[in-house]
Amino acid sequence: MLLELSDDEAVALRDFLTSRLGDLSAEISHTDNPAYRRDLRRQRDHLLRVHDALVDLTRPAH
Repeated sequence: MLLELSDDEAVALRDFLTSRLGDLSAEISHTDNPAYRRDLRRQRDHLLRVHDALVDLTRPAH
């Protein structure tokens, strides 16, 4: 899949994912249900890969 974003959209998505990943980590640590925790970790891993790609793409060039 290919997704095209403007620079502003990429930064907004990166910032949103930064916030959401923190929320997910807190939710994972407070979850007692092993299956739900596993699903949350899987979701976090997918979002983290997208976040990391956006960080690389939105890093100022030197």
